[in-house]
Amino acid sequence: MPQALEAARAAAARGEVPVGAVVTGPDGAVLAAAHNRTRLDRDPTAHAEILAIRAAAAALGSERLAGCTLWVTLEPCAMCAGAIAHARLARLVYAAPDPKGGGVAHGARVFQQPTCHHRPEVIAGVGETEAATLLRAFFAARR
Repeated sequence: MPQALEAARAAAARGEVPVGAVVTGPDGAVLAAAHNRTRLDRDPTAHAEILAIRAAAAALGSERLAGCTLWVTLEPCAMCAGAIAHARLARLVYAAPDPKGGGVAHGARVFQQPTCHHRPEVIAGVGETEAATLLRAFFAARR
């Protein structure tokens, strides 16, 4: 989670919503790290999770990330949860919950749907205080 938080801080420094993500392999080695780039890329799908999943898949040469873990600073939205399921990630670890836009424990609850292709192990709250503080500070500065 420390590397995901570092990526989130980098996003905030660039004016992006401070969300960072890291994919680690079955051995714990970092395969990819990314932060939100929706504004920079002018792409509404350029969420940290999607970018990290794409980079990890490229690094492994496979669309399946079996045995891998995604670490992210904010509960993934429904789009990202869908990508996590399609990538067959073994585990999702996220920091702060997102009652408004989350798609795992809130909103669509993608992994709880009977049509979900794959359900990763989900661990919530790792680094929650630091991630939530970073997000609150970012949005307070915007108001």
